[in-house]
Amino acid sequence: MRLYAGSTTNFVLDATQNRIALRLESAFLAYYRYKPSRGEVRSWEESLARFGLILSAAGLEDHGIFLEYQLPLTSRRLDALITGEDGRGAQNAVIVELKQWEKTEPSDADELVSTWVGGAHRDTLHPSVQAGQYRDYLADMHEAFHEERNPVALSVCAYLHNYRTIEGDPILDGKFKDWIAKVPLFDADRSVDLQGFLGAHLENGRGLPILKRIEDGKLRPSKKLLDHVAKVVAGEPRFVLLDEQRVVFERALAEARRGASGVGKRVLLVQGGPGTGKSVLAANLLGRLSADGLNVQYATGSKAFTQTLRRIVGQRAGEQFKYFNSFTNAEPNSVDVLVCDESHRIREKSINQFTPANVRESLPPQVDELLRVARVSVFFIDDRQIVRPGETGSANLIREHAATAGAQLWEYRLEAQFRCAGSDGFVNWTDNTLGIQPTANQVWNQKDEAFEFRVFSTVEALEKAIQGRANAGASARLVAGFCWPWSNPNVDGTLVNDVVVGSFRRPWNAKSSAGRLARGIPPENLWAYDPAGIDQVGCIYTAQGFEFDYVGVIWGKDLRYDQQAQRWIGDKSQSRDNVVKRGGDAFLDLVRNTYRVLLSRGLKGCYVYCEDVETAKFLLSRTEGLSMDSPVMEALEAAKISTLPSRVPRERRTPYKNCIPVYDLRIAAGNFGEFQVPDPEEVIWVELPEGVKPSMDLFIAQVVGESMNRVIPNGAWCLFRMNPAGSREKKIVLAQLHDYSDPEHGAAFTVKRYQRAGRNVRSDELGGTIHLLAESTDPRFVPLVVQQHEDKIRVIAELVRVL
Repeated sequence: MRLYAGSTTNFVLDATQNRIALRLESAFLAYYRYKPSRGEVRSWEESLARFGLILSAAGLEDHGIFLEYQLPLTSRRLDALITGEDGRGAQNAVIVELKQWEKTEPSDADELVSTWVGGAHRDTLHPSVQAGQYRDYLADMHEAFHEERNPVALSVCAYLHNYRTIEGDPILDGKFKDWIAKVPLFDADRSVDLQGFLGAHLENGRGLPILKRIEDGKLRPSKKLLDHVAKVVAGEPRFVLLDEQRVVFERALAEARRGASGVGKRVLLVQGGPGTGKSVLAANLLGRLSADGLNVQYATGSKAFTQTLRRIVGQRAGEQFKYFNSFTNAEPNSVDVLVCDESHRIREKSINQFTPANVRESLPPQVDELLRVARVSVFFIDDRQIVRPGETGSANLIREHAATAGAQLWEYRLEAQFRCAGSDGFVNWTDNTLGIQPTANQVWNQKDEAFEFRVFSTVEALEKAIQGRANAGASARLVAGFCWPWSNPNVDGTLVNDVVVGSFRRPWNAKSSAGRLARGIPPENLWAYDPAGIDQVGCIYTAQGFEFDYVGVIWGKDLRYDQQAQRWIGDKSQSRDNVVKRGGDAFLDLVRNTYRVLLSRGLKGCYVYCEDVETAKFLLSRTEGLSMDSPVMEALEAAKISTLPSRVPRERRTPYKNCIPVYDLRIAAGNFGEFQVPDPEEVIWVELPEGVKPSMDLFIAQVVGESMNRVIPNGAWCLFRMNPAGSREKKIVLAQLHDYSDPEHGAAFTVKRYQRAGRNVRSDELGGTIHLLAESTDPRFVPLVVQQHEDKIRVIAELVRVL
């Protein structure tokens, strides 16, 4: 799809006579059936008039041009694409990204700058990065640029016609050097250079046949892209299949291959509850079928889930990950296999808040769009994870529409539990307790289960338990029912403490429309993936689809148990989710499904605090061996692992005054590499241990190993002082070894007791030998002996105490 296609001669004429924006506006209305925003029309008026002058000055008269060319299977549109032959007669196309920006500010993220967009300062992609990604995507997804014997060469640049760069300009920062070298950036003072760039690639003209070749070409991923996706997925240990997942995989593979060869439409419906491996299976299908050279697309209805998958597999492989509403205008059967994960999030129609009422009525159901675009559709679904009124995905819906489409249907069910410590019992107990469906698991017996379920009397105790698990190296998150407001960030980009329970105050994860965030705060879509997400409370929309070792659930008053009536009550007055509140009679079922999803995010444990005391009592009444605030750290205590002081949130942090850093060095009595003090923004900051005065030379690190277990238990968190002065004799130190290694771990760093032998022991002068003594119950650990005159040791820090 494009809003404008023709010759550069006609375009220049339209631009200079001020009618190009009107033509685009008319085409937009005809295609989308609603008017573009006034801001978009103004951008066409200004940018395209400037660009018309560039083409005219460059003498590009015999060329083709697309304006607002939509990238295949996305909602993104290229500003301009010009076609023509170079001086050797080879076919070329040049993408030009147009920007009206006037200035930018620095961003701490690698590929971002900050500029005024949409009424606020926001982090956004550097123009060269943005345009370069468009080029890579189009080259990978359109056959004209990769499949034929003489593919169209594709180049790209960015033109910022209102921007005048200055010395030290953030947009020319050194971190963008490689991108700008590949994707030239032209500002207002370099319009002549832009003319030269276009002329060098399009010198001979004859661009209209090339334009037609691109317009008539087909969507088909390149073999290089498919091979890349296959390798990435195959190399991801989190995507390994087990047991019955493998059985379903092989059957789905066979049917996908048959369908892709043209043997009629085929639909596979795979049902499974939380933790049964639906997403793992879906990712494996994407990888394997990509390796077979099939055009495979992976779609979900969750922005957070899709963006995190893209982050995991990388930018290029991420091109295969789409949304359910990405296929509205796609050609029938243009995709060989469409893998639809989280299919319970399929919406009634592919619409948004800007879609006019008359257009909404004429659109087909979203499930029909998905069935139409693919020869083979694979739907992974859990009917009991529908948490919003507009989500209509269900097994029955897919059955009905597959039959209407004349598709052959296969159904499978995943039963084995890979989450909740492999406990089917916990998921079944949750279903029974919430009244979702009756199961045999009416009572949860903690003594018989490896999965850890606990109920806390205060939210502070819940947070401390979750933080303790995170500090011990586990993945852990706090989540909550949608019972508190969700504010925009403060002016400085910090988050508002919306989740308030008594004196407990914590922020939600950032909004998708948050604008510029303070450093260290992950965007909404990456809250579950970014380690810094531990400092915010996640909601159902950022947690669904993800899993953590431990999940802490703040259970609000939107769902409570009435002991007298012996039933669950859904209380709309306690909910801040306006969409769910409009669900009418479905409200109770939707909030029950919400807490079912939240409770089932844990691999090893689920901890709960209930605002409503009666609800907490009801949960405990359905258990054996549990009481309020039962100990939650038995495993840690058994391993004698100490715990960290509480983390200090960014907004309350004053480094080295009310908090000190935790260096993730994994000081395994020698188990880490070259010592480097991490970036203060990249580390955890915790409260000062009791009785410790603030000092800039203090830090905390974890010691893992048995060589010092008489004084430092394996896994203990220890307080160290950097670059200690005076004699180290008989002190426990963190030392760096040159040309030596700790025999316990073979590493160049070690934690041992320092002792010198030979002359001048008290003065700590050079001479003699240094003995680094182990203090272990295991007699196999012997001293490390280092010749001091060889200058083979450097003491980095001194142990202050074990926490």
